[in-house]
Amino acid sequence: MYQPETYTVALSFMVVSMWCWGSWANTVKLCPGYRFQLFYWDYIAGLVLGSLLWGLTLGSVGVTGRSFLSDLRHSGAHHIWLAVVGGIVFNIANLLLVAAIDIAGLAVAFPIGIGLALIVGAVSSYLISPAGNPVMLFCGIALVVVAIVLDAAAYRMRESTRQKMSTRGVTLSLLAGLLMGCFYPFVSKAMSGQDAPGPYATSFWFALGVAGCSLIANTLLMRHPLDGNTPVAMSAYALAPARWHVWGILGGGIWCTGAVLNFVASRAHIVGPAVSYSIGQGATMISACWGVFIWKEFASAPARAKSLLTWMFVFFILGLVAIALAPLF
Repeated sequence: MYQPETYTVALSFMVVSMWCWGSWANTVKLCPGYRFQLFYWDYIAGLVLGSLLWGLTLGSVGVTGRSFLSDLRHSGAHHIWLAVVGGIVFNIANLLLVAAIDIAGLAVAFPIGIGLALIVGAVSSYLISPAGNPVMLFCGIALVVVAIVLDAAAYRMRESTRQKMSTRGVTLSLLAGLLMGCFYPFVSKAMSGQDAPGPYATSFWFALGVAGCSLIANTLLMRHPLDGNTPVAMSAYALAPARWHVWGILGGGIWCTGAVLNFVASRAHIVGPAVSYSIGQGATMISACWGVFIWKEFASAPARAKSLLTWMFVFFILGLVAIALAPLF
């Protein structure tokens, strides 16, 4: 399998990972009227197919460790279970976060959910596998959290009428954040220890965990949506335009690409899972960039909101630089 041998390549993997995690949701915007529960089935298909594609390509070249198929055959039950559990935890967190966004709005759900996930995931990953200068790492994380809060404030100012912060939405955001921060340590542990599978095989077991969990969790959400909308029938899936299915599969593939590259980078020399995860979670700012520069979401926003966005990008860049430099000191 291919494994980066220099920090420059590993850093490029993490940056691409951040871009993928912050960009896949654009495919949802390209499917107006497609209920997210239905979109999610295509997303899952893209996730599993993406893990196979990267495993059979990058995971099957190079001289480091075993090839992808050999790695799958030699994966121990304990390591497989850890990766699958990581996928289950991530999937529940992802579904809860989407429901929280529908109930409380992006300005509430994202800073609570992703901000908490960044802190929980980075701290727990560092405790499991400490790597990098802790002062620079956690100062960088703090700066990114500030950027997320500024992003949320800008979104709230953009809205002509502020959405009431419901207790239900906040509760779902907190649960999503805690779970989103907990999935990465499972993945990290799955790749650690004697005879552990490499990141490509781990990504495949992770994807199967997401898919298996979705068969139960997403089916329940179709019948009992947490956002209060009417239930959705599976028959509506077949009636959706073919292009919507393509966008959904592509969205899952893009997220999977980010996950694979992030998992690979976390195994690189001196990087560690805490640094890799922290840079990956900068995806919130990438999402904000799409909203500002491509979708023009702030074209009619007040000047103060645009000023907050400027400071958001400043804090984000400073935080990202600090996290990226942490392994070098």
